[in-house]
Amino acid sequence: MKLHAYTNCRMRWCPSSVLHLLRCMLLRPCTRRGRSRLPLWMRGTWAYMKLLVQSLFFNSLTDSDVFFDSVFEPLFFTVDYVTRWFGLVFVCLVVLLTSSILVIAYVVLLPLILNTYSPPWIAWHICYGHWNLIMIAFHYYKAAKTSPGYPPSEKRDIPFVSVCKKCILPKPARTHHCGICNRCILKMDHHCPWLNNCVGHFNHRYFFSFCLFMTLGCVYCSISGRNLFLEAYNTLESNYQTPAPPYTLKDRMIHKSVIYMWVLTSTVGVALGALTVWHAVLISRGETCIEKHLNAKETERMATWGKVYKNPFNYGRLHNWKLFFGVEKRSHWLTRVLLPSGHPPRGDGLTWDIFQAKKDLMPV
Repeated sequence: MKLHAYTNCRMRWCPSSVLHLLRCMLLRPCTRRGRSRLPLWMRGTWAYMKLLVQSLFFNSLTDSDVFFDSVFEPLFFTVDYVTRWFGLVFVCLVVLLTSSILVIAYVVLLPLILNTYSPPWIAWHICYGHWNLIMIAFHYYKAAKTSPGYPPSEKRDIPFVSVCKKCILPKPARTHHCGICNRCILKMDHHCPWLNNCVGHFNHRYFFSFCLFMTLGCVYCSISGRNLFLEAYNTLESNYQTPAPPYTLKDRMIHKSVIYMWVLTSTVGVALGALTVWHAVLISRGETCIEKHLNAKETERMATWGKVYKNPFNYGRLHNWKLFFGVEKRSHWLTRVLLPSGHPPRGDGLTWDIFQAKKDLMPV
């Protein structure tokens, strides 16, 4: 009886199996011939797109975030690739623009200051200008050259909150993957193309200090050069009913240089000032740029449950600033904030205190 059933089963499925075998034999040579005519890069791109489409139907856990990540993955890859290779161009642009302002300040403005201002004002401009310049140069160099901090690549007994899907390595708290640097960053804030470096645990203070002092320098140049700008602009744009006063090529170049300096410093001062204020607000809350968005989503999610979300890394405004600048006693406000200082941040970036006691590190 079993043999008869097995024979019927074979008899029943044999025609379809033969048809399937014939179909495969007919289609496979055509497919191979079609593939052989395509260039290698086209075949690779087509295989990559098929993989992205198949990933959308991987399992029931796929949600809108996974869908959009898969759809926009080629765009993200292109942006990361371009930003990675243009980072050096942005750094050179910062150096060139800053150097051009310095040349104008020393060649054009400094002689005017020495010839027209009183000795106290001359001392103020020289002292403040050079102090601001030193702070800008120091913090920019340190922000660009200091490693933001990376989690260990080998296995270690450290606490972690998740596993990076790109690095396939444990991620400690506040650690995020940077697609441009192609590795995880401790306490990642963002990737700054103007530094050609990530802003993380070990160079976050240098980045913010550079933004702060660059903003102060731009505001200083804009305010100090306002009268010179108006004079130069009126000189070049005035419509004289009588013959215009004779101006040499040197005079015209000086006027145009003053206009260029004022427009550039005013524009950068407004844009960079807004960025500096934004980061100051985040530091006061104990957040990074990435954590700002994550905490906002978590706040909404907890609100649906009737609960209030509290940032576990917010230790109070004043204490957040002390931890950020590494201030442990009164003199550090001068030596570590208002003067160049290469001291490392507090902690290793791998472990963090949750709701740390708000006892001040120093009396204020």
